[in-house]
Amino acid sequence: MRFLLTYLLVVVTALLGPVTPLAFAEDTSKVSADALSGESAILIDATTGQVLFEKNPHEKLYPASITKIATGIYAIEKGNPDDIVTVSKKARYEEGTRVYLGEGEQVPLRKLEYGLLMHSGNDAATAIAEHMHQTTERFAEELNAYLSEKVGVTETHFANAHGLHDPNHYTTASDMAKIAKYAMQNPIFREIVGTVRLPWDGKEWKSELVNHNKLLRNYEGATGIKNGFTDQAMQTLVGSAKRGNTEFIAVTMKASTSASAYKDVTSMLDYGFANFETKPIAAEGKTYTHAAAPGNDAVITYITMDDLYATVPKGTEPLVELTEDGHLLVQGGDLHITYPLLRQDPPSVASEPRRAQLAKSLEDHSGVLYGLLFVWLAMNLFMISYTVHRTRRMRRVRNRDWQRRAY
Repeated sequence: MRFLLTYLLVVVTALLGPVTPLAFAEDTSKVSADALSGESAILIDATTGQVLFEKNPHEKLYPASITKIATGIYAIEKGNPDDIVTVSKKARYEEGTRVYLGEGEQVPLRKLEYGLLMHSGNDAATAIAEHMHQTTERFAEELNAYLSEKVGVTETHFANAHGLHDPNHYTTASDMAKIAKYAMQNPIFREIVGTVRLPWDGKEWKSELVNHNKLLRNYEGATGIKNGFTDQAMQTLVGSAKRGNTEFIAVTMKASTSASAYKDVTSMLDYGFANFETKPIAAEGKTYTHAAAPGNDAVITYITMDDLYATVPKGTEPLVELTEDGHLLVQGGDLHITYPLLRQDPPSVASEPRRAQLAKSLEDHSGVLYGLLFVWLAMNLFMISYTVHRTRRMRRVRNRDWQRRAY
């Protein structure tokens, strides 16, 4: 009997064994706000900026070292990579994660950008800030103005270049996604945040930088970007990945642990790749037309100002339509977006009749015109004859005066 029970147990275990893992397999068809550890999170398409998932995206939180995404792109776009930066005492003794710069050490700005973004060097951040704007406070002011102008952030205020805690240093997941999207359009920034290892030969520290972003080693197609931590901010992470022509950016803020932050971002990226794809809609310079008015042969032409893309549910073809007010309407699934186009007005409808009217007027008054032309020619001939006659007369007078003086 015992043998029979044992045999049945083995058979049941064998039958149920393969099914059990499938029951616990993660469902990538959806992502739940409750399942995420981060207090705030967002997923966007890196090309179009379309928001595909969000959780408290506008809650103002402390960013910690994901601040360095903003510092990095600012230094790349506003600084000279060949500048030699002299490390100050303040930068040398900056707290937190460092690349161990020496006081008085001279380092190319380009090298500091790698130390900033790969190794999260707070000393590198302060050295960059002081080099570009003398003080870290002035650097923060310029950085905020830059982010407002270039990226269009409205919920961000940075008080320093590194992200160490300051009550007046905050942002949102929504703004961080916009900043990351903007930064990833720069090939130098993209190259730095995608670098896994780099030799580091400094005055006080000779080692190899290993990118702190674990996604680069653990997630298929990962392209960046940056993680962060302080006691007040807790765990923050901005991650990006690209497969084919589709790239997503995911942000989580105030997650409880590093592992949960990476799980948040991985879940959002998985959801994006499982359900959406980026499709080209129209190339720059493509024209669209519609009639200027009913019964009128003239047309109004609209031109795309950039290459246009849309994020659509996988396997669907978006419907593209020109609206009456000159926008390109793109629809597909839940997608409903519009792109403004550049209008080129048609030639005036009345121009041809006016041309014909002018020609007829000239024909009717041709006699008068010829008369005026004759008068103009006669006057010119008279002036030429008068000038020649006067010149000859003056010459004769001068000759007579000369002869009299000779006698």
